[in-house]
Amino acid sequence: MSLYFYYIIFAAILITGGVATIAIGHSNTNKEGNPGYDRQTKSIFVNLTLYYAVIIPLGLLALIVYIVK
Repeated sequence: MSLYFYYIIFAAILITGGVATIAIGHSNTNKEGNPGYDRQTKSIFVNLTLYYAVIIPLGLLALIVYIVK
């Protein structure tokens, strides 16, 4: 399979994610707000930080393994 095929798939996923993010940001439900979400902000940020703290090193490790091989 051509490498361009993977580029097209990646671009489609990237564009779809961007459009979905913008649509969610402009939705009426999002504009009204969620008081429960606002009260849980600290735990949400702690969880996200932990996810990123695990995923970023794993991604870098995968990149290094890919480059070395």
